[in-house]
Amino acid sequence: MERKIIYLINPISGAIKKEGIINLIEKETTKAGIAFEIVSTNIDGDYSIIKEKISKEKITDVIIVGGDGSVNHVTGALYDTKVRFGIIPLGSGNGLAFTAGIPSNPKKAMTRIFSGETILVDAFKINGHFACMLSGLGFDAQVAHDFAKGSSRGLLTYIRQSTINYIKAKPYCFEIIVNNIAFKSNALFISIANSNQFGNNITIAPKASLNDGLLDVIIVNKMNKVLMSLFLVQQIAGKNKLQNIKNKIEKKGIVYFQTDSLTIRNIENAPLHIDGEPKENTSELTIRLIKDCFQLII
Repeated sequence: MERKIIYLINPISGAIKKEGIINLIEKETTKAGIAFEIVSTNIDGDYSIIKEKISKEKITDVIIVGGDGSVNHVTGALYDTKVRFGIIPLGSGNGLAFTAGIPSNPKKAMTRIFSGETILVDAFKINGHFACMLSGLGFDAQVAHDFAKGSSRGLLTYIRQSTINYIKAKPYCFEIIVNNIAFKSNALFISIANSNQFGNNITIAPKASLNDGLLDVIIVNKMNKVLMSLFLVQQIAGKNKLQNIKNKIEKKGIVYFQTDSLTIRNIENAPLHIDGEPKENTSELTIRLIKDCFQLII
């Protein structure tokens, strides 16, 4: 089948001017002899017009030029069209792109896109909201909320917000239910991961795979900041073993396990983010995996 590409560009992602990226896309895609169109992403997440174009014009590939928020919105809206998705990562974190080994250099990322090699990627739903990377409650969600309110984007802004919130971080009370086992935790944050990282190659879920049919759950329990730093370094380095959720969970510094579904009762209304985007918090979250949800060009 002849390839036809739509490039969806987020005009505000990251801190890079988009004129150069547009020129690169036009030059390299024309050179590759592939039909293409460039469209801006929709801030409201309404991609009904793109869905119609995919059907009428037999679009084969949708390439997301932006960050994790754009990846979430576009794949969540269009995964049922069965197009192939690609990413030119221009966000502040780029968690899914880096997990999939997609280069941060736009020209190198385009070379991968033109080769067309794909994998199937799992996703999940949180109370019906689509997610495909990493979502969570607590400290990192507060970072996402504060980052969204900021006047500037980019990595430096993200680091600044993370540092401020790390200093101020407080624990929240949760009840977690998995495989009919329920336990409470006073946690600084809980991450639910399909990709292995927060972004910027900071790996919070070292055992995670994009297509293993499992979510990685990381619970960082209440502890002093020095201990938390040590435990997080161990987690990022892959030193913490996965726990067996068939037995009672051992509530140590960091609890780390895999499952395809769980429920979290958010007893103290901790802030929530989904794939790095701030969301309104809720008292209970039902989380379910979607196996082999979409094709990603790697």
